[in-house]
This record gives sequence, structure tokens and C-alpha cells, in this order.
Amino acid sequence: MPAQTDTLLRYRPWRGTLRGPGWAAAAMARASVTLLARRRLYWGLFALVLLVFFFFFYGQYLVVWITTQTADDTVLIGGVKVPVANFTKFLDRLALNGTDHTFGNFIWFEGYVVVILLALAGSVLVGNDFHHGSLPFYLAKPIGRWHYVLGKCLGIGIVINLATTVPAVALWVEAGLLYDWQTYYFDNLDLLAGVLGYGLVLTVTLSLLVVATAVWVRQTVPMVMVWMGLFVLLRLLAGWLVDGLKADPEWRLIDLWNDLYLVGLWCLQADPATVRPQPQPAYWQAAVVVAGVCGACAGYLRRRVQAVEIIG
Repeated sequence: MPAQTDTLLRYRPWRGTLRGPGWAAAAMARASVTLLARRRLYWGLFALVLLVFFFFFYGQYLVVWITTQTADDTVLIGGVKVPVANFTKFLDRLALNGTDHTFGNFIWFEGYVVVILLALAGSVLVGNDFHHGSLPFYLAKPIGRWHYVLGKCLGIGIVINLATTVPAVALWVEAGLLYDWQTYYFDNLDLLAGVLGYGLVLTVTLSLLVVATAVWVRQTVPMVMVWMGLFVLLRLLAGWLVDGLKADPEWRLIDLWNDLYLVGLWCLQADPATVRPQPQPAYWQAAVVVAGVCGACAGYLRRRVQAVEIIG
């Protein structure tokens, strides 16, 4: 009689529904998000994301409460009477009134946490595949090389949208509840479309940049240094050139996060004259830089991924 191990070692055909190789991208995206969810460090960074969100969430409510509930010129805060004009002056700088700059400022401040989050996630999700030689085993499956890139970009895109787009949509919903929702929602559908467009620009640009950078440097520490150079040092350099030396505002184009911010405000249909700090380059110039970065990352990934030998 055959032993019990013979049955276990015998070939068992797949009994589920067979799908095309395109579904492998969704599977890799799901596995990438699950891998990040198992690390406590990323939960700590998402806690910072929530802190920024709750600041804007309760800030919007506070502005509405002050303007509608206080008849006097002062408001009592911590037992101290503070002039309403002085207190709302700080809040007005953040535009906590459900307008285009509300969502632009929110995503701008979330960017400080998102940059750190993506710099750490890139080496875990992509860099280790090249460093430990796992990529040839992925490509040995019946999937294309771009399915791998798409799957990693989708996983990173989920992280980006959870930190920026989803909270921004929640702020849009809250603004409609605080004001006249019957008119706010219908009159500001363009703002909702702008928030979704801003999120799409961030998803495409940052996901390609994360994967390309992780393929290039692979390790966590070098990737963090590269990203700090892109999003911190170049920002300081751009501010020094434009604000300090009074150079042409086009020098701000070297600051990629500012370029993404300008393209996002373009999606939100914000007036260019209201963008701070001034002066700023034109919206279309920032869009050209962002498109160039995406094209350069896609071309680099095409060359590096095609160079990987597949194990048959």
C-alpha cells in the first residue's frame, strides 16, 4: 500500500481560477503593504501622519466655531482671553477654511513624513530584491518585467494615498459638514477632483522615484541620504538662491517637492498669485520637471530590470 507521504508528494493541480499575469502586480502590491504593516517603525510614522491630519481636522472645526460662536472680540483659551483677530491670524496662514490652499497646505505638511516613510520603505520593498538576488526568481514566473515594477509601484502608491489623498478627502467631507453642505459639496466638486488629481501626481511620481532609487542604492542608509538630498538639501539650496540671492524663480524647480506642490495647486485650480512663498515658477514649468523625472525613472528602470538574468 502507498505510504501517506506518497499522497502528499504527488502533484496536485491548481483548483482555483486561473488569471492572467497582470494579476501578479496586484498580488505583489498586497504583499508589499503586508510586509510594511508588520514593522512597528512604519506604524509610528503613520501615527505622525495622523497627527498632521487631526491638526487640520480640528483646526477647521476651531475656525468655524470661533467665527460662529463668539460674539465678543476675545476668546477664552486656557483661562486667558486672547483677541480673536490675533488667534485666527495664525490659522488663516494655513487656510483652514475648506478652500484650495487647505488641501495644498495639508499635503505639503504631510510630505515631511511621507518622504521619510518612502525612503525607508523603498529599500525594504525593492532594494532587498536586488541585494539578495530575489528578482530573478520573480521573473522566472510567467510574468513580465513591467509586472514587477507595476506591482511595487502599486504597493508604494497605496502607502502614498493612505497618507495624503484619503485624509485630504476626509477633510473635504468635513468642510462640507461644517459649512452649508447642500451648496459646498456641489459647488466644490472641482476641489475633490483636484485632490484626486494631486494624489495621482504624487502616486505616479513618487512611486517611480522610490523604485528607481531603491534599485540604484538598494540599502536603507544610502537611500535615506539620497532622499534627504533631493527633498531637503535641494529645497534649502533653492530657497537660498531665490530668497537670499534674489535669483530667477525658475531656480525653485530644483526642489522636486515644491514642483509637486505647484502641480497639485494647478490641479486644485489655485491662483498662482496666492502661492507662498513668492516668487514661484509657472505651473507648466513645474509640470515639465515632474514629467521629466517620471520619464527618467521609467527609462532607468527599463534598463536595469531588463539587465537581470532570468533563471529558467
